[in-house]
Amino acid sequence: MEWAGQGEEADETGCAGPGQEGRSERVRLARVALTRILEPGDERAGRWLREAGPVELLRRLTARDGSAEELPGMTATRLGGYRLRAAAAEPERDLAAVAAVGGRFVCPGDQEWPGQLDDLGDARPIGLWVRGGPDLRLWALRSVAVVGARACTPYGAHMAASLGAGLAERGWVVVSGAAFGVDGAAHRGALAAGGATMAVLACGVDVAYPRGHTELIGRMAEQGLVMGELPPAAHPTRSRFILRNRVIAALTRGTVVVEAEYRSGSLVTARSAQRLGRFTMGVPGPATSGLSAGVHELLRGEAVLVTDAAEIAELVGDIGDLAPARRGPVLPRDLLDAVTARVLDALPYHGITDVRDVARAAGTSADETLGRLYELHSLGFVERQGDRWRLTSGPTCNADARRGGT
Repeated sequence: MEWAGQGEEADETGCAGPGQEGRSERVRLARVALTRILEPGDERAGRWLREAGPVELLRRLTARDGSAEELPGMTATRLGGYRLRAAAAEPERDLAAVAAVGGRFVCPGDQEWPGQLDDLGDARPIGLWVRGGPDLRLWALRSVAVVGARACTPYGAHMAASLGAGLAERGWVVVSGAAFGVDGAAHRGALAAGGATMAVLACGVDVAYPRGHTELIGRMAEQGLVMGELPPAAHPTRSRFILRNRVIAALTRGTVVVEAEYRSGSLVTARSAQRLGRFTMGVPGPATSGLSAGVHELLRGEAVLVTDAAEIAELVGDIGDLAPARRGPVLPRDLLDAVTARVLDALPYHGITDVRDVARAAGTSADETLGRLYELHSLGFVERQGDRWRLTSGPTCNADARRGGT
């Protein structure tokens, strides 16, 4: 198709106002084409896009008038690669392909565009290819990323599934990358709880990768959302996985890392979240586990330790969304008042003693001590033998109960 000529005003939005339907369509098609030409997260290209607009940038990359060489940082090699890709770009075909799998293209200016992605600056996605019925912007407003090791341990898989289910039950959208290990467990946990989950892919949304998660990705496309920056049929690469992580970090209110080695893509997500001012959390593991070493390094910094969905919701949620208070079990000894507890402590562990010795050890009068001993007797802590007293031999007053478990 023909692109706008040089000098036409660039329109950054993807929405058409009165009399702007044609311009809006050109902008959208230009962004669609650019997703096939530019790599995700290319900040230099993002600067060109911001300064020239999508229509003019596409025109420069495809024209032979030398205008592309005027772009800051452009080289002949780089331009050659762009033009090779541009020759194969057919935006109408890509839109038809994504529509065939029930998808759509969402770009800046659309009502469905998540504004928090703008925090990425020039690394902001050109647009997002999306499969699934829910509104992306609304779901992203209350979302949490759960990421971690692909080769996770059974503990890591259990924690990820538990967090996914717990967050979903509290009305949070669980976001991850659909990879093996922690990602898949988090998605499955949310789906099992009947909740919402989104997957951010490093390939086209019509490509099931990894293949072992074909069914899972299909379920998310039906019950949730599947999205990515790459056009239909695009394949994943190592760099695209890394760059995909910045979208996960920017899209969500916070990122939880469940098991990660020192060199882990999950740590890239967490550090991106930190740079963007999002909450960063980590689930601790054994100190001897290499799979938890990266998480522990995060926790030594600014990340917050979390152990369940309630603690995550307390951190990223609204005022009053508090996790329950955590404490050990209440022992019978804890229910005694201070004087009675002191009298109980004055009794020897073994043998019997009289009231006067107990009063001396407790620092109370003999009469008050006797009254407290009768109270303890009614509660099952002590027993009487004539005029003397001893601790009961039952479980109520063993050493742990008497000393409050210390």
